[in-house]
Amino acid sequence: MINPTVERDLRDQLERLPTEQQRRVLDFARSLVASQPCGVTGKSLMRLAGTLDAAAAEQMIEAVNEGCEQVNPDAW
Repeated sequence: MINPTVERDLRDQLERLPTEQQRRVLDFARSLVASQPCGVTGKSLMRLAGTLDAAAAEQMIEAVNEGCEQVNPDAW
């Protein structure tokens, strides 16, 4: 949600700029949005700690080793 005061002040400032500089402001705003962290915090994942049994963990390790640690020289 946009703070109405910030939106009004931003609009006032943008109206004073030529189109090219307005585009630069837009690009900057987009870069700020893109740099926002995504995902969840480690703290929120702690509720899952200990929910994976040893057999399931071993299966996951094997799947990763089989699917991710192979090099196919003809793939490139």
